[in-house]
Amino acid sequence: MFRSPNTVAYVERFIHTLQQESLDYFVAFGEQHVNHLVPEMLVHYHTKRPHQSKNNELLDVRDGKKRAKKSKDAEPSPMSGVGCRQRLGGLLRHYYRKAA
Repeated sequence: MFRSPNTVAYVERFIHTLQQESLDYFVAFGEQHVNHLVPEMLVHYHTKRPHQSKNNELLDVRDGKKRAKKSKDAEPSPMSGVGCRQRLGGLLRHYYRKAA
C-alpha cells in the first residue's frame, strides 16, 4: 500500500472538488450513473481545467502542446472566435479560441 503523509490531503481536496463541481448537481440513479459521471469529470479535471497551483496550466497535456503565455499587450479576441465544449449536459464547460 502506498503511504505518504501528503497524499491524503490531495485526495481529500480532489474528492471535495469532484463533489462541488459535478456530483452536487446530480441525483445518481445507481452505480452505472456514478460510473458515467465520475470519468467525465476526471477527463475535464485533467485535460481542460486550469489549476492555480500549476500557474493555470493543465495537468495533462495530451497533444504535447503547452498553452501560449499571455502577453500584457495582447488584444482580446472577438467573441465570434471563441468556442465552447460542454460535458455533463452543460455543467462543465471549456472555452477555447477557434483556429483562424
